[in-house]
Parts: sequence; C-alpha cells; structure tokens
Amino acid sequence: MNTKLKSSETDELFKALMLLENTEECYNFFEDLCTVTELKSLSQRFHVAKLLSEGKTYIEVGELTGASTATISRISKCLSYGADGYNLILKRLKTAFFTEEDKK
Repeated sequence: MNTKLKSSETDELFKALMLLENTEECYNFFEDLCTVTELKSLSQRFHVAKLLSEGKTYIEVGELTGASTATISRISKCLSYGADGYNLILKRLKTAFFTEEDKK
C-alpha cells in the first residue's frame, strides 16, 4: 500500500464503498461522488486493465476503449509492477457469483 495515499478521509471512502450492496447502489453513489467524466475515466481504466489481463495488445485495447497509449502503458505497468489491486479484483471477478440484479 502506498502510504502517501493513506488518510482518514480515504479510509472513510473505502469503508463506504464496502457497504454498497448491489450495482444500483454503486451507480447511485458514484453518480453523486464523481462527475460523468471522472466515472467514465475510471470505467475506461478498469476496462483497459481487463483487456490487458486477457492478453490484448496495446493497439487492440486502444481500438476497443479509445484510451491513449499513455493510459494503456500506465495500466500495463500497474498490472506488472503495481500494488496488485487490478490483479486481485480481476481474479475475483472471474470466480464471483453475481445475482441477476447485480448484472443489471
């Protein structure tokens, strides 16, 4: 964990995120928390991470997501040398059980 990011405010945000129970609650919370541009950017980054973890090339990822090569490169470095946050959640998503409501 990057200690430069650690703060009581960040801890409080993460605890709040862990209380969200379904996709609809996530949409509602993030709609209030983020601008549309911020949420789209976060979503794009996560999609880039997923595609890279599936073995897609930078060119394929760029074409599929519209992400810049700088963004793709940064995420690739995180997947290889980062704190393993992307890798952890991508692994869990592969085995997670979602209800029909969560898939909406």
